[in-house]
Amino acid sequence: MNHKLCSRPLSNPVTRRQFLYGLGASLGSVAFSDIFSRAAASPVTGITAGPLVPKAPHFQPRAKAVIMLFMEGGPSHMDTFDPKPKLEDLHLKKFIADDEMLSPMTNGERYFVRSPYEFQRAGNSGIPMCEHFVHMADPEVADELCVYRGCQAESVNHPTALYHMNTANRFGGDPALAACVTYGLGTENQDLPGYVVMTELAAPQGGSGNWTNGFLPAHYQGTQLRSSGSPILDLHPPAWKSREHQRKNLDVLKQLNQSHLEDHPQHRDLAARMENYELAFRMQMEVPDIVDISRESDKTREMYGLDDAETEPFGRKCLLARKLVEKGTRFIQIFSGGWDSHDFIDRAHKNRIYSVDKPIAALIKDLKQRGMLDDTLIVWTGEFGRTPDNPRRGGVAAAGRDHNNKAMSMFLAGGGVKKGAVVGATDEIGSEAVEVVHPIRDLHVTLLHLLGLDDNKLTYFHGGRFKQLSQFGGEVIQELLA
Repeated sequence: MNHKLCSRPLSNPVTRRQFLYGLGASLGSVAFSDIFSRAAASPVTGITAGPLVPKAPHFQPRAKAVIMLFMEGGPSHMDTFDPKPKLEDLHLKKFIADDEMLSPMTNGERYFVRSPYEFQRAGNSGIPMCEHFVHMADPEVADELCVYRGCQAESVNHPTALYHMNTANRFGGDPALAACVTYGLGTENQDLPGYVVMTELAAPQGGSGNWTNGFLPAHYQGTQLRSSGSPILDLHPPAWKSREHQRKNLDVLKQLNQSHLEDHPQHRDLAARMENYELAFRMQMEVPDIVDISRESDKTREMYGLDDAETEPFGRKCLLARKLVEKGTRFIQIFSGGWDSHDFIDRAHKNRIYSVDKPIAALIKDLKQRGMLDDTLIVWTGEFGRTPDNPRRGGVAAAGRDHNNKAMSMFLAGGGVKKGAVVGATDEIGSEAVEVVHPIRDLHVTLLHLLGLDDNKLTYFHGGRFKQLSQFGGEVIQELLA
């Protein structure tokens, strides 16, 4: 209960709303009280800088940070990491649900489509990989990968599938996976956001709902860096305003806000806004050096593909991700668009693979060389996979693939996962996962587990009950763990 409210003189009586709010401390104010309880000194570092202080995990973690590389649109598994020789035999034959195959085709019918690419056995482990993954095929990279073919989504609609993969809720509104991670663990650098998002020119479908804090306090929402120009607007204060001037202004504003907050404890967003002002002030000292890549060596620029117009956008983001993790940011998410190849998949996927191949390989090598890969978890995924067939849209030359929520490929690297491994399998045409099959909630539970978090204990009181990321529980995919 708010003791200050209870000690007021009768000349300034407690309002009915204030009294009821204080009386309901065991319900509505549990989450709010938790913000301030967590703002005490961290048992991990002793830092007392707010709700994002480092917190002890539930058990010994394998990873302490995550970089999620999200291929928005749904990359085709049978054209990236899951070759299907059977499609060579079925190419251009009519597709019927009961597996009856007829030929020749007629307009408007669906037909099987083989992959336009050759496959290679990459690294010493021999992981199957599309021929256009040139840099990822390097044994130094390929032998770090754990390719998972058993995950299944629930939706074939882009926005709902994106929400599902990012927040565990197809309909949005719930906290993002990364928001839950920073809620559970905090972040190691109080001068940087704990959760950073980078996109290409356009935001993914569903927009910021993919990195929302949901019902968690606003501190846990992802901070989006701009795709061009300065990653953060107003990063540098105007020349006429000194740091001391800014500090005095913030101190006055903080006093006013704190007084209002004590009278209106139900206004949770105010506490978050106060902390965000302080974070922005601290970021002005920390961020400029991180986002400035002009001083990177020629070797680093070449490694990340920064001198190639096709690889520079994603390469720049991968380099920033490495620098942010190195400085203590907990979760970084990078979105790459353009993977929704209903037509001309040969050209479309080839171009998208080229744009990310070199940067991802550089990120893995860079983390490895710096001794950071073992405790940094990399996740490469889309929102779903693709079908082995397609309508005769635009003729054979325009062949592509439709959405498929029953089969997809993703890979993980570092952070306690198996190395040089393929886990799970799809059927002979890539239509459905058939081995080590798990829903997305189990993937989320596994990622939390690698970070030392128990999904059943990582709960937040909202809407009259304690909620968790997986909604109603899930299981760790043990086959992915080293």
